[in-house]
Amino acid sequence: MSHDTTERLVRMANQIATFFLSQPESGRIEGVANHINKFWEPRMRRELFEHIDKGGEGLMPMVIEASRTIKRPIAA
Repeated sequence: MSHDTTERLVRMANQIATFFLSQPESGRIEGVANHINKFWEPRMRRELFEHIDKGGEGLMPMVIEASRTIKRPIAA
């Protein structure tokens, strides 16, 4: 995965998390996970998890927490 792709995915995931900051606290994590599960194709989720597995640099804590309920695709 290229550095540019990683930066783009981090930026997109953080934008989703930032949106859900405006929602009630009780549904924020679930909202982030549901959005990524619904709208991100498996390749994007796989690349997100590759980045998280390497430490998740740049990701908001809410994205890291949501990753527990994001569907992890089978490795390519």
